[in-house]
Amino acid sequence: MASLPNSLPNIVVLGDYERALRRFSNWDKLDQQANLTIHHEPLRDEALYEAVKDADAIAIVRDRSPFNEAMIARLPKLKFLMFTGERNGTLEASALVARNIPMACTPGGPSKETTAELTWALILGASKRLIEENKLIASGGWRDAMSLLPMLSGERLGIMGLGAIGSRVARVGAAFGMEVVAWSPRMTPERAAAENAKAVSLDELLKTSKVVSMHLVAGPGTKGLISADQLALMRPDSILINTSRAALINMTDLQKALAAGRPGQAAVDVFDVEPLPEKDALRNTPNLLVTPHLGFIAEPIFATFSKGITETLEAWLANKPVPHPFKPQ
Repeated sequence: MASLPNSLPNIVVLGDYERALRRFSNWDKLDQQANLTIHHEPLRDEALYEAVKDADAIAIVRDRSPFNEAMIARLPKLKFLMFTGERNGTLEASALVARNIPMACTPGGPSKETTAELTWALILGASKRLIEENKLIASGGWRDAMSLLPMLSGERLGIMGLGAIGSRVARVGAAFGMEVVAWSPRMTPERAAAENAKAVSLDELLKTSKVVSMHLVAGPGTKGLISADQLALMRPDSILINTSRAALINMTDLQKALAAGRPGQAAVDVFDVEPLPEKDALRNTPNLLVTPHLGFIAEPIFATFSKGITETLEAWLANKPVPHPFKPQ
């Protein structure tokens, strides 16, 4: 760490929307040894620049604050940057590498478990129409024609991606008595069988599954994977779930598909722009259940983030090795 004699370095923490970071670790050393600012509101573009223009060190909660090459070039004072979790999709790390600015991250915490939990909350919430039934009760009603609900037991659950999250979702589906099928670009019958699932083609999965749950990494081969043609294959009583990345689905096509009745419902936790703009049509799309990217929002995860930030920044201030240096591949 380098700073002017007798001056305190400027540390800026971004993206603490939940005002959670100070709850889970001791920030006294950072308060005493730095000019520390924690931002709780979403920041982009010029607002983001104004917040960090004098920063010596920046800490980012997840990928909530985008730092591209142009933004990084405008920060001549920057000496260190860290983020929570083990990867950041909105950071152009190469621009920091080019300037020899060190980076660090934190452990991710139990995000796989909590995302799998949310996935099943969305599946059950959509299948049992919990929002609609709650509104019926709140309006003074009781049961109506929409209260005759389907069962998931005996139905087919289609899992797109059998990684750490997808495999957890698959096991719960099997426990509910669902037939589990799986697809991914590299899926093999052996990989599917290891999770008591059957490997099928993407078309078969979409055509036959009552519930389709997406758990793929967003990349060049999967961006826009689900668009109008794929949505049209789905059953009219099916439910599409996305707790992975918004880029997997063409969201404009999804709105049109829901209006056309294929799929019958969708539930999503991720969006192309986050936070979702106040007047975005996705906030009030019929047959679409939405949540504000809650997949990784859980107390144990933010305890991990908070401890990771304080320990890392304290090490940086003391010119000691940081616990989890980040080196881009």
